[in-house]
Amino acid sequence: MTRGRFVAFEGGEGAGKSTQARLLVDALRARGLSVDLTREPGGTPGAEAIRALLLDPPGEGWGAEAEALLFAAARADHVARRIRPALERGEWVITDRFVDSSRAYQGGAGALGDEAITALHAIGSGGLRPDLTILLEAADEQVSERLRARDGDTSDAIGGRDAAYHRAVAEAFRRYAAEDPQGFAVIDASGTPDEVHARVLAALAPLLERA
Repeated sequence: MTRGRFVAFEGGEGAGKSTQARLLVDALRARGLSVDLTREPGGTPGAEAIRALLLDPPGEGWGAEAEALLFAAARADHVARRIRPALERGEWVITDRFVDSSRAYQGGAGALGDEAITALHAIGSGGLRPDLTILLEAADEQVSERLRARDGDTSDAIGGRDAAYHRAVAEAFRRYAAEDPQGFAVIDASGTPDEVHARVLAALAPLLERA
């Protein structure tokens, strides 16, 4: 059986990842492909339990090291119990965030460094990489508007961090994409969801031709 394809959507808060992931799943299913839509942290019962701890932490919250370890643990369960089995069945797996979020948030903005995050990923998830990582980038004004519509006056423990933190996240994402142009497709996320979706499909054309 032919191995499935693995695509991850990445980007900062409010970039439109969840919307674009759903649109892509619909488009792939319309082509007759078997597709599994998932997310991080989460995707399995164990990983969803860790998600709750991360986004609504107890007490004073987590330090950077503990946070990175929790993300790595959630991802290890997600990869072992959901992503790899689906790929082995020949399915396409579309995920809203994967390891590059840990690299950008905990490794970059959190100052743990990329080497530490990739080492945890190698231990927990065998270093699995998507066939393509789609990095969505939108203007600050549009991101702010989307976040207001999505969250109102509330946000989770990570999304609610200050502007400097989120600027560092964006810079890290851009750096990783520049260092790996074959593995990343940087997509302009401005405009309507359908306009962005068309750009995503264009970036995926080489994978779709082999589907």
